Amino acid sequence: MATKSDRVLIVGAGPVGLVAACALADAGIPVHVIEASYSLPKDLRASTFHPPTLDMLERFGVTAQLIEQGLICPTWQFRDRTEGVIATFDMGMLAADTGHPYRLQCEQWKLTALLRDRLANNDLVEFEYEAEAVGVSQNADGVTLTIRRPDNSQEELSGRYLVAADGGRSAIRKDLGVAFEGETMPEVFLSMSTHFPFDRHIENLAPIAYITDPSDWVVLLRTPSLWRVLLPTDASQSDAELRAPEAMQKRLQAICPSDAPYDIVHSTAYRVNERVAARYVFDRVFLAGDAAHLNNPLGGMGMNGGIHDAFNLTEKLTKVWNGAPLDTMERYGRQRRKAALESVQAQTLRNRRIMSETDPDARKAYHDELRRTVADPEAHRSHLLRSSMILSLRELV
Repeated sequence: MATKSDRVLIVGAGPVGLVAACALADAGIPVHVIEASYSLPKDLRASTFHPPTLDMLERFGVTAQLIEQGLICPTWQFRDRTEGVIATFDMGMLAADTGHPYRLQCEQWKLTALLRDRLANNDLVEFEYEAEAVGVSQNADGVTLTIRRPDNSQEELSGRYLVAADGGRSAIRKDLGVAFEGETMPEVFLSMSTHFPFDRHIENLAPIAYITDPSDWVVLLRTPSLWRVLLPTDASQSDAELRAPEAMQKRLQAICPSDAPYDIVHSTAYRVNERVAARYVFDRVFLAGDAAHLNNPLGGMGMNGGIHDAFNLTEKLTKVWNGAPLDTMERYGRQRRKAALESVQAQTLRNRRIMSETDPDARKAYHDELRRTVADPEAHRSHLLRSSMILSLRELV
């Protein structure tokens, strides 16, 4: 067994942190996972798995279990509140590019539970719950992470390297003084989950639908048990006002009138950022996932991009652990930052523009372009390669 300092510290036990832990442990590298919560969070956050992510997760033997617990979505679409279906994209056109030519709707906590179970009896892996990362220091031999316990006491943990997968408010990124470049969206996003069967009431509705409107766009996402509804809201309103039962009922009834009140089983309102860290690599400390980049949820790219970070990072870190020079990690930072800027952020910003465009001529141009794209098999497949994140992985340099 390695000494206490002869390990990789991973801050954050979400999908990104646990993918990194599995990859490193499989390579024979000891890891110590530090999580601020008392257990793995079980919340309704990201739920879309893109094809290459499912391909990557095959190596851990969890993809089949995710599919069993999820909902396969062979198509997704752009719609308009007035015009109806604008364009339906057929993921089957990617059959030659991936083993999973569909999107899978499956809550992210199901993945973290599967990965935790996979690591549970691995002697190379240690979990540390209720340990909040406070700061990090490093020297030529290793890193030291300061954590804070619930009783406000502090402790230092040591390791050779540290993976910061501690989310958009990353304490590690802040302690390093890294610029988190970008902007905060002007609107607040309201997310609601309901059992209401939208597909029985809206004609030709795909399980993933982006519905454009100049004043009140909406995203409808079907999960195995619920429909999730995402709407823009007035940023001047308080959380209590946005999530008042009568206000949420009014928004939902405007999407699809129902004789009975909607059952709203979960709701949250949050601001959305489009930001990318100025650097991902700081000698022995590496940023990944939301700690490195944030984007709006239109396209389901956030969690997937973070998982892609973890696979890229651990491939290179394994080489460094086994003797490659430390500057090997700079390629991780270069490749994944490029993907965040040129693929993920560019696509999600374009999706937002399409959804919220107010100029009638520009809206018509967007819709006409989407119709032309799905009508042309080559353009259709090209769009899917980009929107499913396959192209961002092929374009690594």
